[in-house]
Amino acid sequence: MAKRKAVEAKAPSSTEAKTRGVKKAKSVSPKKATVSKAALKTSAKSAKASKEVNKKIVSKAAEKKSKAVKEDDEESSSSRPKRGASKTVTKEPAAAKTVKAPKPKMSPVKAKKAKATKIPKVASPTKAPKSKKAVGSKFQKAAPSQSEESASSISGEEEAVPPAKSRKRTKPVKEVAVKKPKVEIVIPPRHQRGAGVVLATGQGDVGQLGLGPDVLEKTRPALVPKVNDVIEVLAGGMHTVCLTSTGQIYTFGCNDEGALGRDTSEEGSEFEPGLVELPGKAVHISAGDSHTAALLEDGRVYIWGNFRDSHGTLGLNSGGSQKLPVPILEDIAMKRIASGADHFVCLSVDGHVYTCGCAEQGQLGRVAEVFSDRGGRKGKEYLLLPQMVALGRGKKKLIMDDIWTGSYCTFVRAKETGWIYVFGLNNYNQLGLSTQEPRFQPEVSDGFRGRRWQSISCGQHHTIALDDDGKVYSLGRKEYGRLGMGAIENDLSVPTLIPTLSSEKCIEVAAGEAVSLAVTESGSAFSWGMGTNGQLGNGSEDDLLEPSVVRGKQLENRRVISASAGGQHTILLAMDKVAEALETTTSPTN
Repeated sequence: MAKRKAVEAKAPSSTEAKTRGVKKAKSVSPKKATVSKAALKTSAKSAKASKEVNKKIVSKAAEKKSKAVKEDDEESSSSRPKRGASKTVTKEPAAAKTVKAPKPKMSPVKAKKAKATKIPKVASPTKAPKSKKAVGSKFQKAAPSQSEESASSISGEEEAVPPAKSRKRTKPVKEVAVKKPKVEIVIPPRHQRGAGVVLATGQGDVGQLGLGPDVLEKTRPALVPKVNDVIEVLAGGMHTVCLTSTGQIYTFGCNDEGALGRDTSEEGSEFEPGLVELPGKAVHISAGDSHTAALLEDGRVYIWGNFRDSHGTLGLNSGGSQKLPVPILEDIAMKRIASGADHFVCLSVDGHVYTCGCAEQGQLGRVAEVFSDRGGRKGKEYLLLPQMVALGRGKKKLIMDDIWTGSYCTFVRAKETGWIYVFGLNNYNQLGLSTQEPRFQPEVSDGFRGRRWQSISCGQHHTIALDDDGKVYSLGRKEYGRLGMGAIENDLSVPTLIPTLSSEKCIEVAAGEAVSLAVTESGSAFSWGMGTNGQLGNGSEDDLLEPSVVRGKQLENRRVISASAGGQHTILLAMDKVAEALETTTSPTN
């Protein structure tokens, strides 16, 4: 039995020898293999044929791939042994490392078929090889052929090169040398009633009366020394501003936050008038609680001091409070300025309105309620940088011709229609609107329709208005008699004629926090409202429910031409009657 098995092992059939030789080569290691020489020769021939086919297939794949892909494939193929012949042939280990093996396992029979079918495909390529640039990038699309690239590059060069232009420079036109005439800015004065002296009454504990450190209170108008030839005077919260006929500005009063615009380091200097240094002649002034502004004759605006809100100091600009005058809106010429308690309004020569300051009650007219508390996420600069108020619809902007302010609101008059646009605090209907919600955007006041208004002044919760006929109207809160209507039971939501002044022709009105003033054409000053601080100038501290003439020694030979009410004091501008007689011979009064 053992002999028979040895004979069968020595002389197997050719087919069986091939099959068995291959199977044994996979399972038996090269050192223990007992395959016959014929089987080894046959296996070597098949491996050689497979090797030649593999080389041609590899060369075909290499032509289709880029240099970068070939290097990656060769590195991966060097780590894998050659399939088929590398395992059966024990004498050729080096060839298995250098030749890349195809993915499918191929028997000798399949190798012959592949030789007959796949070799012609290698000789006749049907697709053009891809460019190296396209194969090497994962994120680029297939690149065009060389012929297409050359054609596109030629066309691209033709498109990139613009037509030749003449580089010859033209000589400057001689007309440039001709100077254009400057546009002259005409800023009309607030009034043409002449110049006079300053009288003060009320509380002066911080120097707002300008009477020196020894005089802290007056119940009758007193003459302010060291300042003469004044054409305009305004009472701020706790300071006073005077404008002379020569364009100089004098201030006195509280300077804790820079409202005076000058150095007051010398003790007692804030109790007397002091000059503010400006780069030009001033023609208009305005005063708030802690800030002051001046309009120069060339349309420039300078401002100093500080704005405040419910949180405390807000600052005047991005640099905080300003002790000395600083310019604002330098590229825009202005013709009117006005100050509320903590906001500032100016009117350009083109008829546009700009605002800045505190916006908590809507007094800026350009800040939504969500940004009214210190600008919200936009920051304080959104409030402190003066910006235009949108008045009108779409691109058509309304032209305005005058502006007025209250403590927490603003009034603007349209040039064409005479309508009054309002925004700000309206908790006592002081804006002439039916509802008492604050207005954060401009709105036409129905209460002010039907008349042409010459002047409007608003206090904390009430408004005094003067129409073109010289009649005085009031609306808002009634407490302390500030409306001048006597003992009325209800507040007024629309402008109502004040009966006591119905027979008088007035030329100016003013409203303080809880007091009211009116100046008649004949030169008399009327006051009414709260008398606690002596602001009414009637010698007592009792409240007046109806307008009453202001009397005093300093008014016996003078006529009042202007008036202003501050937080706790009142300022009058009066002209000597002798000087008035001389003024009437040269210019008419308004």
